[in-house]
Amino acid sequence: MSNSRLTVGVLAGLTALAPLAIDTYLPAFPAMEMDLHTSTAHVQQSLTFYLLPYALMTLFHGAISDAIGRLTTIRWGLSLFILASIGCALAPNIETLWACRVLQGLSAGAGNVVARAMVRDLYQGIQAQKVMATVQMLFAVAPAVAPILGGWLLGIHWQAIFIFLALYGMVIAWAAQHYLPETMPLTARTPLNARSVLRNYQQLFAHREFGLLVFGIGANFSAFFLYVLASPVYLIQHLGLSSQQFAWMFVPTVCGTVFGSWLARRAAGRYAPSELLRRAYFWMLLMTLINVVVSALPLIHPALNIAPVALFNMGMAAAVPVMSLAALDCHPKIRGTAASGQAFMQMLFSTLSAGLLVPLTWHHPLWLALVMLGYLLLGWLSVSRTQLYKNQFL
Repeated sequence: MSNSRLTVGVLAGLTALAPLAIDTYLPAFPAMEMDLHTSTAHVQQSLTFYLLPYALMTLFHGAISDAIGRLTTIRWGLSLFILASIGCALAPNIETLWACRVLQGLSAGAGNVVARAMVRDLYQGIQAQKVMATVQMLFAVAPAVAPILGGWLLGIHWQAIFIFLALYGMVIAWAAQHYLPETMPLTARTPLNARSVLRNYQQLFAHREFGLLVFGIGANFSAFFLYVLASPVYLIQHLGLSSQQFAWMFVPTVCGTVFGSWLARRAAGRYAPSELLRRAYFWMLLMTLINVVVSALPLIHPALNIAPVALFNMGMAAAVPVMSLAALDCHPKIRGTAASGQAFMQMLFSTLSAGLLVPLTWHHPLWLALVMLGYLLLGWLSVSRTQLYKNQFL
């Protein structure tokens, strides 16, 4: 394997850490409920205890990496994640699990945020779009593999899932240290203090194009992620699957994401980003409308209900690379902070879904489908006002 491919592989591995920490333990919810003597709602709230700190800390990972370097930020973030994962495995009650999930959330975003910034540090133009699509394609495998792996590890014990997360953190931390270059030289680093961070974020979100793009990315992602968060109830109670059959949903949806990422890579240099974006939104709208119709039918079948969600992901994945790169290019001098702002908006939507929308809507597939449609329309209303959508790639 060439050094370039190793670099892209490690960057993808870093971005996969956060979804692994979400998806791997989803099949274990019933077992954790029994073992920790708690309720399904309390176990589900461990997602919120992970996502809220994750969202808040993403505001700082990029700024920290702009100040102390990309690799140092990754090293400290993954060290805390490893310790928190071991704490989750040893948790004797739900309160301890919540506390350790908070620590996981505070640290897991370091890999995701810094990896995005490093892609833009290392690559330019069409090559950057291709690499971003490749990273996303490899990253997309994580949500498919995670619940399947979680189901296997559940055969040992649910604690084995968190031990696996700790081991993964160790491996990817070693790989980052040995195979990634430091892309933030000392001469380019910015001071880390509250005033400078606040000033940078004021600069970020005062930029109209940046704000519209990251809002759109967050809304598009949450339209799908809603189903990931609701999967313990959606798949088991509504679709009649078992904890070992989560692959019914995650394999097709990730295949959709991988194919959409492949399309984005193939489209780089062949189609204008604005044309690709408009086609992607048309496809996503079509799939969400089909999903609403299917979810309203009295007939429920895993293949019928999951297919529109999986096909939606094709459009979402095709749109993300051009949107993400355009957002980062709005602020080339503080790219790490820009990556943080982008990740924050994405996780803010996800936290809202986990803490509020999912518990309110997972009682019927139609409610989930309507929320998915609402998220997509919010994203389109935002992105359709950008210069990128109208025909200018910044």
